[in-house]
Amino acid sequence: QVQLVESGGGLVQPGGSLRLSCAASGSIFSGNAMGWYRQVPGKEREFVAHIVSGGLPNYADSVKGRFTISRDTAKNTVYLQMNSLKPEDTAVYYCYALRGIFYWGQGTQVTVSS
Repeated sequence: QVQLVESGGGLVQPGGSLRLSCAASGSIFSGNAMGWYRQVPGKEREFVAHIVSGGLPNYADSVKGRFTISRDTAKNTVYLQMNSLKPEDTAVYYCYALRGIFYWGQGTQVTVSS
């Protein structure tokens, strides 16, 4: 059974930073892609970033240059460093792991507001 547990969300002012973490347990290995989507109420879930060990990370255009995804394979944890946050980054952020099917975390709220 795969479990993904996110942490690190919260309230931050525009221009600020947050780091999200997602710890995976179960049969998720370094060769499995992991990443982040986000969702605003009333809208579809939107791709943010993903990473596969040995490959280049991939980002949505809206976050390129501001967000950085990284992975600690020893801890089976993926991180999303978010800098220069904007109000439009406000969303629930969901971690995922891909192993045949998508496995999802419970989501963590990120609110960017003054």
